[in-house]
Amino acid sequence: MSLRGPPDERAPADLLAFGVVNLDKPPGPSAHQVSAWVRDMCDVDRAAHAGTLDPKVTGCLPVLTGAATRLAPALLEGAKEYVAVLELHAPAPTDVDAVLAEFEGPLYQKPPRKSAVARRLRVREVYDLDCLERSDDDRQVLLRIRCESGTYIRKLCHDIGLALGTGAHMGDLRRTSTGPFTDADLVYLQDLSDALARWRERDRDDWLRDVVSPAEDALSHLPAVTIAPDAARSVANGAPVFAPGVIDADTDESGALVACYTPNGAVVCLGRLVGDPDADHGEVVDLERVLV
Repeated sequence: MSLRGPPDERAPADLLAFGVVNLDKPPGPSAHQVSAWVRDMCDVDRAAHAGTLDPKVTGCLPVLTGAATRLAPALLEGAKEYVAVLELHAPAPTDVDAVLAEFEGPLYQKPPRKSAVARRLRVREVYDLDCLERSDDDRQVLLRIRCESGTYIRKLCHDIGLALGTGAHMGDLRRTSTGPFTDADLVYLQDLSDALARWRERDRDDWLRDVVSPAEDALSHLPAVTIAPDAARSVANGAPVFAPGVIDADTDESGALVACYTPNGAVVCLGRLVGDPDADHGEVVDLERVLV
């Protein structure tokens, strides 16, 4: 097994084999279908989205290509942000903000009947819930929702309607961020297609680098542990990270999910911190995903 070179210096084919596209998902196709299109367009063996979106929902859908699909669990742990239209069944009362404030914090939710998971009561946290705008007839409320991964926005809208006493359902929904990715630099499928054509037909990779990022960008929200190249080679053969191989660490929180890098910025593995990074001996990172 070989270690990767610096992320910013990789050849286009290597970038596609271990990359991420911050895609603006269009309405209509499923997230799975969009990932399959990206896989075929990039001519890689596999591609995976980081957090599903229903067919009608648009917005931020990071798609991991090639070996980067092994990073998907790291993105699934990140917070999500949405903009949603709350469609009220009667004019809203004046205390909308006060009611919304009651929904910030841990909430009990049971997934809808049409969902990909078992319908068991579970807890999900809403970090922020704000009213951005109300329609003139007070029948629509534009919400900004920042929440834990796995929160069902459709169910949240239904429950808010009950609390308001009007009844409500979710209208349009757009995801504006997931983990380290936001809607500030989204890529359309057409952008990806044009960039790939420019590279293949004209041997120009400038557009491609604008739309496909090194897979390491998908891990920027995780604490980093820098390890020596010799330690990275041991990790590539299945060994955990031991204290003598640690150069630097962003955290000492036991159990934290961390990304381990070589000094040139190339990611080596994901794992859980189980020991003191500043110790002289002992295991520091227990491996979960080896990426080289």
